[in-house]
Amino acid sequence: MQNQKKLENKIKIKFKNKKLLSLSLVHKSFDLLKNNEKLEFLGDRVLGLVLSKKLFNLYPHESEGSLDKKFASVVNRKICLRISKILELEKFLILGNTYKKKIKIEDKILADACEALIGALYLDSGFNIVENFILRLWNDEIKKTVKIEIDSKTKLQEYSLKYFKKLPTYKVLFCKGPQHKPSYKVSVKIHDSKSFYGIANSKNAAEHNAASNIIKDLKIK
Repeated sequence: MQNQKKLENKIKIKFKNKKLLSLSLVHKSFDLLKNNEKLEFLGDRVLGLVLSKKLFNLYPHESEGSLDKKFASVVNRKICLRISKILELEKFLILGNTYKKKIKIEDKILADACEALIGALYLDSGFNIVENFILRLWNDEIKKTVKIEIDSKTKLQEYSLKYFKKLPTYKVLFCKGPQHKPSYKVSVKIHDSKSFYGIANSKNAAEHNAASNIIKDLKIK
């Protein structure tokens, strides 16, 4: 109980149902039946909803592809692990004997515990409270999404599908030079546009260059 109070002070929220908070901290190594896996499943979805809603409102003029890229940068195991360490969840986790002996708790366990806590908080306090909790802890990550830009190939693909219902057409014109340092020339066109070209040391990079050139010429936003 003392540990729970410390965690509540850490997250600045008091749980009405203390059993939910306890369950969010139980790893399956301690109890195969009553553990935090289902809460983690729920928390993952709640986290996704809160942050997708935030990005949707924050970037009303962005394309779906751009929002998807920004979303991936804020909803992932690495960020959940960072938040877990900020909250020092490793001090509160209930683990089986095998894990208790380990000096360092696995990253996945900590990241999952973060999502389980979110799931428990949602069930205990509702959407508004958990939304404020997530936005407070994810604030720095959300700010970083301003700098994330969609790559040229994805941008061109979205444009072509939106206006012409067709994918861009890429064609490798040549590949020459030594095997360790080849040179690719690729062309790309959309619908009835002229061909644009890109040259690079890999096919993918040449395609990106070609896509970038057509985007600049057609002034695609």
